[in-house]
Amino acid sequence: MATLTTKHYKYCNSLTQYSRYVTREVRIGDVPMGGNNPIRIQSMTTTDTMDTIATVEQSIRMYEAGSEYVRITAPSKKEAANLAEIKKELKRRGYDIPLIADIHFTPNAAEIAARIVEKVRVNPGNYADKKKFQVIEYSDEAYQAEIERIYKRFAPLVKICKEEGTAMRIGTNHGSLSDRIMSRYGDTPIGMVESALEFVRICEDLGYHNLVLSMKASNTQVMIQAYRLLINKMEEEGMNYPLHLGVTEAGDGADGRIKSAVGIGTMLEDGIGDTVRVSLTEAPEAECPVAIDLVDRYNIREKHKEIAPINVITKNPFVYERRKTQKIEKIGGDNVPVVIADFSKEEIRSYTQFVEIGYTYSADLDKWHIGDQAADFVLLGNQKLPFEIPGTLQRIYEADYWKTLENKTGCFPIFNTATYIGAKEKSDKLNFVKTNIYALDETTLRYFQGDETVVFILESNNLHQMPEMRRVFFELLRHKLNVPVIIQSNYKDATKEETLLYASTDMGGLLIDGLGDGVLLNTNFGHTFNTETAFGILQATRTRISKTEYISCPSCGRTLFDLEETTAMIRKRTHHLKGVKIGIMGCIVNGPGEMADADYGYVGSGVGKITLYRGQEVVQRNIPSENAVDALIDIIREDGNWVEMEKTMA
Repeated sequence: MATLTTKHYKYCNSLTQYSRYVTREVRIGDVPMGGNNPIRIQSMTTTDTMDTIATVEQSIRMYEAGSEYVRITAPSKKEAANLAEIKKELKRRGYDIPLIADIHFTPNAAEIAARIVEKVRVNPGNYADKKKFQVIEYSDEAYQAEIERIYKRFAPLVKICKEEGTAMRIGTNHGSLSDRIMSRYGDTPIGMVESALEFVRICEDLGYHNLVLSMKASNTQVMIQAYRLLINKMEEEGMNYPLHLGVTEAGDGADGRIKSAVGIGTMLEDGIGDTVRVSLTEAPEAECPVAIDLVDRYNIREKHKEIAPINVITKNPFVYERRKTQKIEKIGGDNVPVVIADFSKEEIRSYTQFVEIGYTYSADLDKWHIGDQAADFVLLGNQKLPFEIPGTLQRIYEADYWKTLENKTGCFPIFNTATYIGAKEKSDKLNFVKTNIYALDETTLRYFQGDETVVFILESNNLHQMPEMRRVFFELLRHKLNVPVIIQSNYKDATKEETLLYASTDMGGLLIDGLGDGVLLNTNFGHTFNTETAFGILQATRTRISKTEYISCPSCGRTLFDLEETTAMIRKRTHHLKGVKIGIMGCIVNGPGEMADADYGYVGSGVGKITLYRGQEVVQRNIPSENAVDALIDIIREDGNWVEMEKTMA
């Protein structure tokens, strides 16, 4: 792989030293964003915009939960006009909250809203284009003619914003790129960037710079690559606009939080981001504490222990490529990342303890059931199991204890760096070496060259944990050392919610870049939490799929059904379909475009009406909602992707 200096792949100030990437300040009412301002928190109402009182009361709940801006959908001129009533009622109640109008297909609504609220959000894929999912070959002249058409359609809004002092977010969504962008760039991160920059260049030509940009996607890999590319392109063109961070359609519960933390947290680790919105299929006021937990972690991050800089980049940050490692047993190579459960600090008395890591034993049948989210290795320390376990669950013992085992089948030793180098007895198949950045100097790294039995278990106690471990991976790449690496993260002083978010950020930030061949998570919250979180992180980073994935929008005033209730209902019927991706969208704005990665889609198309998709193709239109889940299951069954639930439990 070619080695390039940081200039070629620049998207942040440093890969090792925490440093906020400073953007220009944008005025949004009395709450400025960017520059040296704090990272701002925001959310979006789910009420009908025409219901002034309901929208005002929800806005107040959001504000009191920590939302510094409140976004409200304005799908038509009447909703845009009613923003004035909402703003008036908020002020009457003593709340001067900056409001953001969310616009997709209606430029005339945006022009009305821009004279009322502090900020408008436009989606460049929808604002001046009607997406028809057509592939068109554009000559340079034809492409330029399209840009001129957009200029004429977009310029009136820009001029109003400039006159009124209204800010604007140009918010690209992965699933709603225009046919023009799709035809030239494809469904890619660079296509997302160019979609936004087309509109930014128009703004700059008109002398308007009160802009915020976003690159949102449900696929965390795509989202992160797009934001990084955007910064890289802005640097090339002398731009420095603030960034709104978010993973769109993240879902609900732990999965939604994990996915959000993988995407948003990875950016925050590199000092990127000026405002955060966590998109959960929950009440909007529930989103704010999650965003606050993510952001507050960086209040003291600059005090971290120094990490040597990375001056030469051997890995492209704009594409996903897994680090190549040697295959040792079922770790590394083309194996999916493994999960290790740590039982070394507790006594094992019964097979029932293994239920927490995905294994269920039937005494009557003398048979183990292995779940889709079952740990691959168990770390036992110095204790022997009092019962037989499945051969698929391999055991790790402290090296001195491992030596005493008569039968070493499926059993492997763990050393630290120094004891491994000095050990006389080692496994000829697989040896785990627990290590960190300080133990892997030049001499030690050379020692491991050519050793085809070693797997590192890498951990860090640095406040800036993820970048310190990333620094180790870059050293391994520099030395062409193909040792597989297990990422170990330990959390002892955080709440359960914080631990979920921190682990997803620290582990996910490495896995999202193809760094890591497994995970080992230690927390205060038990093996079930550790195992489910580990598998959730692997799923969210798209590195190991172990369950159904739900691409579920967070709801807004456009939503045509109860998203929380419907998502729960669909999950109950389909949660056993490993690897199937189902999009659940409240309206046509978020579907089919925002279901770009989904295998199947369930989209509100009218009151009490649902349209079902296979990929982005409509299969059934406007069917009654009471029949829609059964019809969705019938489509999955027709495609041969249905498995009866009882069979998955056999």
